[in-house]
Amino acid sequence: MLQEFKKFALRGNVVDLAIGVIIGAAFGAIVQSLVSDVLMPVFGAATGGLDFSNHFVPLSDKITADSLDEARKQGAVLAWGRFLTLTINFLIIALVLFFVVRLMNRMLHAEAEKAPALSKQEQLLTEIRDALQQPARHATGA
Repeated sequence: MLQEFKKFALRGNVVDLAIGVIIGAAFGAIVQSLVSDVLMPVFGAATGGLDFSNHFVPLSDKITADSLDEARKQGAVLAWGRFLTLTINFLIIALVLFFVVRLMNRMLHAEAEKAPALSKQEQLLTEIRDALQQPARHATGA
């Protein structure tokens, strides 16, 4: 059973997936920092100091706190500011991934287009191969 597990764990797909998850987690942390440390403060400054991280709607009359963390300790809250921040995170991640995949596709197509031209000999061999693959014609000219 140990050999089977080793064979499974060392297959390319499992290792590729593990690397993807680790890189994805690191990428998520970078985007989280970009949104919370760069974009939202700039957006807050542009809107007169608006900070979404502590915006919430209390769902109980018992909640008197001004910060989200303290309000959650007092009861149920609808943390729409946090939801908005996470939605922006998702949109930025999706946009960046779109551009990364788009760039990779362009690079793959560029490599395919750079294929060297066939030599005369290769062209003749290709024509012979194609002629051999065509259905045999009868001597009657059909």
